[in-house]
Amino acid sequence: MANWIEFAAIKRMVPLAAVLEHYRIHQLRRSGRDQLRGRCPLHDGEGRETFHVNTAEQVFHCFSCGAGGSVLDLVAKIQGCSLREAAQQLSDWRSVTDNVAQLQKTTVTKKINPVPLRFQLRGVNVRHSYLASRGIREATAREFGIGFYAGPGLMSQRLVIPIEDEAGRLVGYCGRCLDGSEPRYRFPAGFAKSQVLFNLHRAVATRQPTAIVVEGFFDCLKVYQAGFTAVVALMGSALYEPQRRLLMQRFRQIVLMLDGDAPGRRAAAAVAERLSADCSVRIVQLAENTQPDQLSEAVLQELLAREGGQPEIY
Repeated sequence: MANWIEFAAIKRMVPLAAVLEHYRIHQLRRSGRDQLRGRCPLHDGEGRETFHVNTAEQVFHCFSCGAGGSVLDLVAKIQGCSLREAAQQLSDWRSVTDNVAQLQKTTVTKKINPVPLRFQLRGVNVRHSYLASRGIREATAREFGIGFYAGPGLMSQRLVIPIEDEAGRLVGYCGRCLDGSEPRYRFPAGFAKSQVLFNLHRAVATRQPTAIVVEGFFDCLKVYQAGFTAVVALMGSALYEPQRRLLMQRFRQIVLMLDGDAPGRRAAAAVAERLSADCSVRIVQLAENTQPDQLSEAVLQELLAREGGQPEIY
């Protein structure tokens, strides 16, 4: 039969260790030759060692939420899909099984360069009220794939923000809490955000010589909505060397619009100094304790369209 899927064969073919690496579940520590344990990636419980994996027996179990089973059960929980759908996905992951030996040598705490994900979170609500409260239009949320995720896994009950590389390939998600819990922004353990720039592929597609650089996701979204689509976010205030190279390979001018507080101004000066040897840099000074995402589109347009005047030229 064309649609026949042999569950037992798939469970033998794909090791749990390979799937943990595939989903960037790096927060586990080795507690024996074949044992891993740590915080549960499915329900994000408070217990630091409730999630146990036996790589020899190919099983997992969380002593807090009760989840457990085989590699199929793990993928089904993470993806929020049926066992059959999980089996179909695993049967399609040629690269996972082809690289099992290499994956098993990777330690669970090692940071790796972001590589394209082979899954997408499903059921993301792009109409969540939080987006409107931050001034993000539904069309923007839909274009960026941003919305509230109520499914299982590390990003459960958070606003999820897809992160793509310079080619537009999905390499990770960031989850923003909506209830004041910590961390406010959650990245998968081991995700090397220093290797990517948020929204770079859209900025490159504009073919403009100038890129606007901001700190955060919502800063980027608001500047984008104001009509300046060649905008990228550092996902922080520091510029790392891989990010610097990505900018220098694609743009001749940089406009820095970091936060209008003391740390933001210090960061802008440091970033400008690093970039000024290779391109022209302009700093847009914001009012004290002001962030780009707090400004109206009219104000953003005025600040970014202004030439000379207050913005500092390097």
